[in-house]
Amino acid sequence: MGHKGFASLSPVFLLVCIFLMLHLVHGDLSYSIPEETKRGYVIGNIAKDLGIDLKTLSSRQARVDFGGSRKRYGNMNVNTGDLITSERIDRENLCGKKPSCVLKADLVLENPLELHRVSLHVQDVNDNGPQFNDDLIEMEISESADKGNRFSIEEAHDADIGQNAVQSYNLQNNDNFILSVDSHKVELVLENTLDREKQKEMNLLLTALDGGSPQRSGTVVIHVTVLDANDNAPVFSQTVYKASLPENSPPDTVVINISATDADEGVNGDVTYQFGHVSDNDINVFSIDSKTGVITLTGQVDFEEISSFEMRVKAKDGLGLTSYAKVLIDVHDINDNAPVIYLKSLTNPVPENVSPGTEVGIVNVQDEDSNINQNVHCSIQQNVPFKLVPSIKNYYSIVTTGQLDRELVSEYNITISATDEGSPPLSSSKTVQLSVADINDNPPVFEEQSYSAYVTENNKPGSTLCSVTARDPDWRQNGTVIYSLLPGEVNGAPVSSYVSVNGDTGVIHAVRSFDYEQLRNFKVQVMARDNGSPPLSSNVTVSVFISDVNDNSPQILYPALEANSFMTELVPKAAHGGSLVSKVIAVDADSGQNAWLSYHIVTSTEPGLFTIGVHSGEIRTQRDISESDSMKQNLIVAVKDNGQPSLSATCSMYLIISDNLAEVTELKDISSDENNSKMTSYLIIALVSVSTFFLTFIIIIMGVRFCRRRKPRLLFDGAVAIPSAYLPPNYADVDGTGTLRSTYNYDAYLTTGSRTSDFKFVTSYNDNTLPADQTLRKSPSDFVDPFEEFETSEVGA
Repeated sequence: MGHKGFASLSPVFLLVCIFLMLHLVHGDLSYSIPEETKRGYVIGNIAKDLGIDLKTLSSRQARVDFGGSRKRYGNMNVNTGDLITSERIDRENLCGKKPSCVLKADLVLENPLELHRVSLHVQDVNDNGPQFNDDLIEMEISESADKGNRFSIEEAHDADIGQNAVQSYNLQNNDNFILSVDSHKVELVLENTLDREKQKEMNLLLTALDGGSPQRSGTVVIHVTVLDANDNAPVFSQTVYKASLPENSPPDTVVINISATDADEGVNGDVTYQFGHVSDNDINVFSIDSKTGVITLTGQVDFEEISSFEMRVKAKDGLGLTSYAKVLIDVHDINDNAPVIYLKSLTNPVPENVSPGTEVGIVNVQDEDSNINQNVHCSIQQNVPFKLVPSIKNYYSIVTTGQLDRELVSEYNITISATDEGSPPLSSSKTVQLSVADINDNPPVFEEQSYSAYVTENNKPGSTLCSVTARDPDWRQNGTVIYSLLPGEVNGAPVSSYVSVNGDTGVIHAVRSFDYEQLRNFKVQVMARDNGSPPLSSNVTVSVFISDVNDNSPQILYPALEANSFMTELVPKAAHGGSLVSKVIAVDADSGQNAWLSYHIVTSTEPGLFTIGVHSGEIRTQRDISESDSMKQNLIVAVKDNGQPSLSATCSMYLIISDNLAEVTELKDISSDENNSKMTSYLIIALVSVSTFFLTFIIIIMGVRFCRRRKPRLLFDGAVAIPSAYLPPNYADVDGTGTLRSTYNYDAYLTTGSRTSDFKFVTSYNDNTLPADQTLRKSPSDFVDPFEEFETSEVGA
């Protein structure tokens, strides 16, 4: 498009040119291209004409779309921006005799969607020469024809248009005829009358010339036979006949009836009809009745292929005179084409975190019908988070309307429906499958808010405690859960030294063997982390409860169980049945029923003399003491717990039946053994010291009772009392389970008439006599058998 010589043009024309240039810049491109160009012909550079960078063409997926099922006459090279031909372009097949032949195309750019209209003006070239319908035209002219008579000749047909169409005719020189040509017809004009006797027939060469370069021509031979007296040619009732026909009309449909009359009579007045020049595309579509002139439909007419027909019809009388008329047939459109939906682009899969209003695809809808039948409404009918947004021309954008969640819906089948406005309306649909890509937006969630694990003590290291399970609805690595322990301490040690967790299965194992007496329960924190980027995690608390097993035997605190211990109780001879003599004190480090203790006398010197409380351990006389009872009584007591299986311990209880210490002293004096004599002396001194200490202690206790401030009893009121400070610190539930329920008091039995106040013969103990290993030890360390010296004395007596 040239723009030279603007200075000499009028201001109004300049304004029109500027407006057209602005219109093109805003989206429309127009190119001219000669027909019959070879493939690869460069039509123009779109990038340069639109001012678009070549990188932009590639990144925005630029393409030229001729729409629908039509041929792709051109493609765009995104590397150069050139629009090149891809198919042979024949203007005559595309547009026939139309003066203007324009191919419409769309230049589509994505992200964002941009549309430019491209018009390709196909210019005619002189690729077709003039052609006559017949190679030989037979004419019969009466010799009586007058000078100046005109005889119509069928025009030559040239598929080209404009200057390339038929421009002139040339008739070979002859003596009788000259040629008359006007805009509508070609006629032979009789210049000199015919004389059949001189020349019965003649051949005239008629040449048709077009105006192309190079010039093309076509010829026909007119064979003139000179006859007599047929001087009237048929005359059509109309010069131009017009008819309309709905597309898809069935065969044998009557289109129009043409008629011509001839003033001659007989054979000279008999008129027959036939088509003149008919194109190759139309020859099988219509037929004409040679007698009646009725034109009927014999083929298929499709408005979308051909919207109108133009034909020449010929009327001929019996002797060969002819006349011509034109028939124009318009094809009416009916709504016989449903809309067609084309998916031009689609982002698949779509990340689930895209914001509402994001464009995920482009749809083009086309209907080959015309006018109102071409108006299309397009929508998405389903209840899906997508909608169609009308864009440019017949393009729609598929955009999201809400937040996507792959864990709820991972794939959508979007059905797009298109309906035209025809009567009746036609519709079509297209289903688009769209997948949702996963984003790591869900942390692992444990199936329970907290977990509890129960294990018995003395378990094997590596044993399973429990299993934790966390679910992550995300996909693949975003949903892969890995378990681990959070750092922490249990009793000052790292939690990893107590338990471990399988990172894949969530199974928690014990690392060590647990001891209920040392640790009853503890808590650990387990973290579940996914494998996303960035990873998400959650924590849960696991409480481990250790249950007790009966793995500790009862421990007897009193009397002491050491081999060298010497614990002896003094029983008055006047003791009645039911009198409290002593008490066995035992504890069990276990808990619950494993620490429920029972006491039993296994053997005794005098069976039936003493009994023991099953649960209290108190030893009482079962009857009154008689003179026949042995002075020395030895009881073996068994202490059992209530575990399964039951564990037990035994101890020996030594009792001396006597009213005063003198008898005991006399027993010791009888001994002739030197060593025993020394021991007896030590024993007497110890007894006297203990008596003094005991009396002093009783006085102090009596004073304390009157004080407002009460203090816990540290020693004993009678013979035996075990302070709470002496109990082993690791004994379970000492106060709660009944192993040591209270402080036990024993009465002091004083003898009458004796020189000194006697008391029970026990080993004294206090803070200095309780060792660190939590047992009550003997006071006289060198007594092996507590009754050995008495036996010696008895033998001496």
